[in-house]
Amino acid sequence: MTGGYILAIDQGTTSSRALLFDGDCNVKHVAQKELPQIYPQSGWVEHDPELIWQDTLEACRQCLVVANGLPVHAIGITNQRETTLLWDRKSGEVLHNAIVWQDRRTAARCQELEAQGHGEMITARTGLLLDPYFSATKLAWLLDNVPGARDRAEKGELAFGTVDSFLLWRLTGGRVHATDATNAARTQLFYIHRQVWDDDLLALHNIPANLLPDVRDCSGQFGETDPELLGRALPVLGIAGDQQAATFGQAAFQPGTLKSTYGTGCFALANTGDKAFASRNRLLTTVAWRLDGKVTYALEGSIFVAGAAVQWLRDEMKFFTDSAMSEAIAATAASTQGVYMVPAFTGLGAPYWDADARGAIVGLNRDTGIAQITRAALEAVCYQTKDLLDAMTADGAPLPPTLRVDGGMSDNNWCMQFLSDILDIPVERPVVTETTALGAASLAGLACGFYPSMEQIAARWQCEQRFEPKMEANVRASLYAGWQTAVGRTRTT
Repeated sequence: MTGGYILAIDQGTTSSRALLFDGDCNVKHVAQKELPQIYPQSGWVEHDPELIWQDTLEACRQCLVVANGLPVHAIGITNQRETTLLWDRKSGEVLHNAIVWQDRRTAARCQELEAQGHGEMITARTGLLLDPYFSATKLAWLLDNVPGARDRAEKGELAFGTVDSFLLWRLTGGRVHATDATNAARTQLFYIHRQVWDDDLLALHNIPANLLPDVRDCSGQFGETDPELLGRALPVLGIAGDQQAATFGQAAFQPGTLKSTYGTGCFALANTGDKAFASRNRLLTTVAWRLDGKVTYALEGSIFVAGAAVQWLRDEMKFFTDSAMSEAIAATAASTQGVYMVPAFTGLGAPYWDADARGAIVGLNRDTGIAQITRAALEAVCYQTKDLLDAMTADGAPLPPTLRVDGGMSDNNWCMQFLSDILDIPVERPVVTETTALGAASLAGLACGFYPSMEQIAARWQCEQRFEPKMEANVRASLYAGWQTAVGRTRTT
């Protein structure tokens, strides 16, 4: 198939986007709307579902205008994963704001379930740890706290979904209630080794099975869009959660390959092939993708705050007006002078999983200024990545020869060099950094033959810049020891 485009929807934590990809996996156009965050209480994070929908639809329409009559062969969807929605099956009305993956309101419930001894079973079946991060306790909270929700759910009147399911439902005019294996694997209701919704987990959380979407392969038929929405019916042929899509877009197809995405949070995924590694170091075992019924697994480390720390310095502290300015500001400081930022704004993710931890800046002195704190925020992202890499290798995953990076923060050369230095491995940034959207487009393109094979997708991956480690081993060890001390000051467990 030659000519035309694939339309990728990339609905993330801080923006809703649509992108056009051509046959060489290059970006033709990007349409984007920033997504406001809603903070009803400390530790609570929500999104307006109608804003997600309207902004996504508008972004798609802008891309179709740019396509200018050339064929758009398919749509691929990628999304913020664990974010939880509940809506009316007939009207499509959403019952509550979307509860975002960062939200910590169910921390006490997770602690209760852990104390009751359910943690081991949950991890064995889902690959996940008992944490508010995942969808199950969020959905249970909605059923228990939205007036009438539980009664309506038991009558079959409601539908649950992560953002992909919600967008698919809206795009198809309410005809399709489905998700893919990667998003299902993040709900904490899906038995990843059997690839089915788990009855015991549903019973544990008191969740009716009729709420759940159909689970499908990541590449294949998900339905067609309502012609009235986009001017014609377009097939939806690919869906994957954002981090799995980024792994696919980075062409990390071989076991042992590793990518790390730096957006609002940071997520490192190591491809483990057909083997599901059981982590001994509080990492997550997850589905990388499922194609033709065959599952590829991954080991994942999740960091809640990466780019969000820079956004905080920009929006709340007013250190600068544009996040890109952080690179030049950090470069003006020879060091942080012993200052460390632990950006645990919504708790600590892997490998600590401390829902009650909160952020801190330690080591302040009279000479500390904007440059040192900005540098500390960027360094924190790199230290957290080292936490993940060390945990992966301790679990038996081989040390990767390189780390492939993407996401907004990967454009920061200073940060990527420090990342290479602190990890002591080369860091590679691709020419096409829109790897999350590219992954969704690739999955859709595979299903319709626009992209003939995974081998061809891999052949089109190109390195834009490679960062080599330059830091002396003793300096690296000293800096990282300081980070570990700073983290220790914030932990509650």
